[in-house]
Amino acid sequence: MIKDSTQSVLLQKLFELLERHRTAFGPERVYWRIVGMVLGEIFNFGRHTVTQGLMSLGIIDGDWSGWYRLFSKGRYEEQKVSRIFFRETLEHSREPEPYVTGVDGVQIPRSSLRMPGTSWLKAPRTPVFKVGIHRAQRFLHGCWLTPMEAGYSRAIPIRFLPAFPPKAKPAEVKPQREWEAGLSFLRWVRQEMDETGREAQLLLNLADGSFDVLDFWRGLPERSLAVVRTARNRRLYYMPERHTGRGRPASYGGLAPHPCDWLHKGISWQKRDIPVRGKSILMKFQVLGPFVREGLPEVPMFLFVVKGMHRKVGKKKPHYKHRKPSFYLVSAVQVDGQWQLPLPIDIILAWLWQRWELEVAHREMKSGFGVGEKQCWNPRSAISSVQWSVWVYALLLLSAYRTWGLLNAPPIPTRWWQGAKRWSFNTLWRQYRSAFWNTSQFQAFWTRTPGNWLKKEAFLLGLSNSIAASTRI
Repeated sequence: MIKDSTQSVLLQKLFELLERHRTAFGPERVYWRIVGMVLGEIFNFGRHTVTQGLMSLGIIDGDWSGWYRLFSKGRYEEQKVSRIFFRETLEHSREPEPYVTGVDGVQIPRSSLRMPGTSWLKAPRTPVFKVGIHRAQRFLHGCWLTPMEAGYSRAIPIRFLPAFPPKAKPAEVKPQREWEAGLSFLRWVRQEMDETGREAQLLLNLADGSFDVLDFWRGLPERSLAVVRTARNRRLYYMPERHTGRGRPASYGGLAPHPCDWLHKGISWQKRDIPVRGKSILMKFQVLGPFVREGLPEVPMFLFVVKGMHRKVGKKKPHYKHRKPSFYLVSAVQVDGQWQLPLPIDIILAWLWQRWELEVAHREMKSGFGVGEKQCWNPRSAISSVQWSVWVYALLLLSAYRTWGLLNAPPIPTRWWQGAKRWSFNTLWRQYRSAFWNTSQFQAFWTRTPGNWLKKEAFLLGLSNSIAASTRI
């Protein structure tokens, strides 16, 4: 019997999600192996390999080949699973508001020179002044961003698509660039939204500067918007004036200043207090345009110039933190013959901050959850095992979001620190393990030491004597 009702609800939500994915796994035995692997990910305290997961379940004598075939023989089909999971997220997105997604490239470090999909990529941990390379697989992370609460959001992965460069070791998928994989993801999301009756709901996507490519803007699906960080020297043009005479109308107006030039124009800055992660931050910005880009006259867009910030942070040791100016291109929409912003300014500014949640998810998946640690070298499993780990991570997050929201997690059981306002992945993992250990099926086999420090020495002495006695039998 589970002692904490919130922990009971947490497990209930997790098993409900697993049950709704049952149709994606075919035979009954495959589904129950999937459930066992999910539990193995939660109980595993070591590296998140298939072997360590099975050992955490106590499966140490049988044949393990059937478990590895989940990834090598197509038992786990990423697209089927992603479709079911995506439709589960629609329950938390209201139609009057846009469905917000984010795309970003992420590298899974590898040591093998022969693993399919691996190539030499720029190492993210090397300094800017001395860039290095490392061996890795590149994936496209397409996620859903939960509705904001007090300036908080969370990136929950929907799909993890391979985006291997052309020079990568040949794999079962075609090589493609990051922005090409990003377009595939957005088109898939738009199609799924239309099939579920969400034709009128807008799709808003956040992306960094690597997606500021002409073909990416040109290939955006209908009823989809993009907010993309752009270069400080991006070449932009004003919209052409209305053509009244003979001949072909002009595609471009006059050349506009570079985005960084607007910082020194002497214009007045707009100001807004934007809620960001439990705080209110004063942002100074300008909204300019509409503009068009060279080679893309058919896609008008607005330019957001966000002024740099120099603000005081920290409580115990206050210090000043400087944030450089940033520049963003935002899709424009036409209303009554006029190009306008697709959303209110405050909403766009708030979502600009939330793109960082994708980086937070990358750290949690790779450093905390062990994505990419499974020793699966088969051409198919080298990809599907990574996608599997990301799906389990997303399951755990969505179950917790349905249980607590973003801010209502149980407090941290420590005397000196009660935890952050938004629960972390470590807090979530601790709650899952505590919930399972409070059930009769997964009761931990250990005895707590007495609370009286004077009696602990005798307790430990008696325990060591019993162990020594048992070895002599």
